[in-house]
Amino acid sequence: MSKQISPAEAAALIPDGAIVSVSSSSGLGCPDLMLKAIGERFERTGHPRNLTTLHPIAAGDMSGIKGIDHIARKGLLARIIGGSYPSGPSTSEPPLIWQMVTGNEIPAYNIPSGILFDMHREAAAKRPGVITKIGLETFVDPDRQGCAMNAAAAEQPVVRKIEFEGEEWLYFPVIVPQVAIIRATTADERGNLTYEHEGAYLGGLDQALAARNNGGIVIAQVKRMTKDGSLRPHDVRVPGMLVDYVIVDPDQKQTTQTLYDPAISGEIFRPLDSFHVPEFGIQKVIARRVAQELEAGSCVNLGFGISANVPRILLEEGLHGAVTWVIEQGAVGGVPLLDFAFGCASNADGYMPSPYQFTYFQGGGFDASLLSFLEIGRDGSVNVSKLAFRPHVTAGAGGFVDITARAKKIVFSGMFNAGAKLSLEDGRLVVEKEGKLKKLVNEVEHVTFSGHRAVSQGQDITYVTERCVMKLTPDGIMLTEIAPGIDLESQILAQSEFPLIISPDLKGMDHELFRDAPIGLTLPQKPRRVLEVSHD
Repeated sequence: MSKQISPAEAAALIPDGAIVSVSSSSGLGCPDLMLKAIGERFERTGHPRNLTTLHPIAAGDMSGIKGIDHIARKGLLARIIGGSYPSGPSTSEPPLIWQMVTGNEIPAYNIPSGILFDMHREAAAKRPGVITKIGLETFVDPDRQGCAMNAAAAEQPVVRKIEFEGEEWLYFPVIVPQVAIIRATTADERGNLTYEHEGAYLGGLDQALAARNNGGIVIAQVKRMTKDGSLRPHDVRVPGMLVDYVIVDPDQKQTTQTLYDPAISGEIFRPLDSFHVPEFGIQKVIARRVAQELEAGSCVNLGFGISANVPRILLEEGLHGAVTWVIEQGAVGGVPLLDFAFGCASNADGYMPSPYQFTYFQGGGFDASLLSFLEIGRDGSVNVSKLAFRPHVTAGAGGFVDITARAKKIVFSGMFNAGAKLSLEDGRLVVEKEGKLKKLVNEVEHVTFSGHRAVSQGQDITYVTERCVMKLTPDGIMLTEIAPGIDLESQILAQSEFPLIISPDLKGMDHELFRDAPIGLTLPQKPRRVLEVSHD
């Protein structure tokens, strides 16, 4: 018998007070029709009420896939826990969920994405919770915000600090879902799910296990149904034994503003010359300098922002394939995409389920991470997760904390300050008007990355801006390179709230970075991994 039911019938299965886990990364893999049906049922009947929803990466956004905003209604939501949240332009109306969060209408939490997936795995195995060092000395730490995004959340902690085997750890008790809402491309009549048009597997399997093993139900949204027995067993990512109900949305988008692109799901490979190379400008200068930090043969994580353009720099320099890119949604290799398709990749080597990708990140198995910053603190800490004057624009940290906790090397990139008017002239940088907002501050507003912990762990931390390059040292932040055309005193030191250490070997950034032509980039080869074996 087919497991297919209507969206309205599926929405009617969700009881008041349920804990509901939703698999999505913004528009990527978002079960939008199912969330819409829940919102519509609430409008008609006033039920379900008082839901707690879990979103390990994020659910929907402001660009054609509403996701969580379908159910961001007073009375429907009682609590929300997410890796990140939808964000809109500063000129637009904030997403409904942000209005609820900033209005303190419901407790809202930002738990790192990898930890949220770990919590599902522990719930599935009926273990008590997650013990981890991920998040120590950041906003995740109970000594700071403890993941709370508002006052209502601060009154109901989700994490506490414990001592185990003589060391400090963070402990996240499991939150057991009664309902898992996941998404795939195809379901057969028995509920077996394949993902052939999806840009990532995300964490649907782990979420389904957590609900099913604890007596809950699993609802899958798919693009199409097929006959029982017609799916190749090796293609099934979530077996039908874990799926209770299936709804069909033939119009579901592959990701935000993308109905369907076969290159995103690895069904075709795009010619390399079809990828847009960034136009010459300040951000391209920064991305080029970040690229100079790489080694050939390395495996490198990418975040949103300026660093997302670094793969295109390598493409332009004829070095595509010299580095394997890994992103938290699960793609390995290929060319990570930009803008609304961020989180997807074309021409990927393969796709890891997100929970396993996060295990890779949390354990520091990769070589480097390229990330952005909003603020840099005196101690080297970085804020990417909160700015008081733009509360609905910053969307939470996602996997940032998981990725940075044990990364061997991190290159943060961004503009030196905010609002400056800059130009490029004959291989040098010109500051036409100074920015009003300093980004090098005595203390960051929100600690997404702990400089103190990075120093204690011996992590290699670099900050790249258009004006200079800096390194984190045990004594503070050291200025190591300065852009041609920039005055050290007035345009760097005076624009920082704290004194920078000047390297005795201070040098100029390469003039070629600031010219509208390829820079002739070469990458040193990463040493081959060798395991030393004792023969005693």
